[in-house]
Amino acid sequence: MVFRSSTSLIGLLSLLILLLRPVSAIRLGLLIRRPSQELPHFREAPAFRNGQECGSSPDRVINVAMTLDANYLRGTMAAVLSMLQHSACPENLSFHFLTAHDDAPELFSSIKSTFPYLKMKIYRFECNRVRGKISKSIRQALDQPLNYARIYLADTIPEDVKRVIYLDSDLVVVDDIAKLWSVDMEGKVVAAPEYCHANFTLYFTDTFWSDPALAKTFKGRMPCYFNTGVMVMDVDTWRKEKYTEKVESWMAVQKQQKRIYHLGSLPPFLLVLAGNIKAVDHRWNQHGLGGDNFEGKCRSLHPGPISLLHWSGKGKPWLRLDSRKPCIVDHLWAPYDLYRSSRHFFEE
Repeated sequence: MVFRSSTSLIGLLSLLILLLRPVSAIRLGLLIRRPSQELPHFREAPAFRNGQECGSSPDRVINVAMTLDANYLRGTMAAVLSMLQHSACPENLSFHFLTAHDDAPELFSSIKSTFPYLKMKIYRFECNRVRGKISKSIRQALDQPLNYARIYLADTIPEDVKRVIYLDSDLVVVDDIAKLWSVDMEGKVVAAPEYCHANFTLYFTDTFWSDPALAKTFKGRMPCYFNTGVMVMDVDTWRKEKYTEKVESWMAVQKQQKRIYHLGSLPPFLLVLAGNIKAVDHRWNQHGLGGDNFEGKCRSLHPGPISLLHWSGKGKPWLRLDSRKPCIVDHLWAPYDLYRSSRHFFEE
């Protein structure tokens, strides 16, 4: 057979590649991307299906947003598995992943090969949008641009998505996520567990509290700490009322004028929203299991019912388990770990 143009040859070769490609590969133009050899390998998760009572109408969709990062990929896999496993209607879950890396195709492929049936989309977060606005905090991991992606979530995902649950990658859900999704927002833009017993003043510097103009920020509000790693967000209202710009304005004060807080993306959220969120039950964020931000010391569970376990703080369960120096709470994360080490990979 004689080809009259190189285009015909390329087309045929592309067709052959598509026919022969493994299921785990994804197509980007004419490129076929497989999970990178540098990324960890994971076992394929079982398929979780809806019961007849679930229905499939669009109003039953539960939108979950997470960031996607190679360093936290193992945690993301465990978090996704935990939500599917405990959901009464797992096929109603729709995932929105934000990534800031050039290896987005490989990360997407890794998720897709582990959860081939998952309803998901991936979005590229432009790091330059926030890079010049970040000021150094007490832990380098908190200064990564992707840690600020939640501020721009409403502007990144499609406009037809009106509500979303934002979750960090260092957690597992041990209850039906639909219960959190169904919270009555009561007109608030964010719903999250609220902790009013925490010493709120510690999140801001003496410079902030000694400046009368800044200190009156919370006038008329009863500000309480909340963790931005577990939030139900009314992204439709967030867009309309320009909350991204409100948070950015405080980041500009921190970066360009005076140091008014210590941590990364949390304090500007608190400045805008603390005392004006819908509080949900504490069972939805058993946080701090990673220990403090300096040493990551082990912590025990707080008393009471638990729907979500969150390893916020320096220590991450997969790292402590691999080092054979786990905390007791890390064994609660281990059953959701889909990681397949090189040794196990070759044994199979």
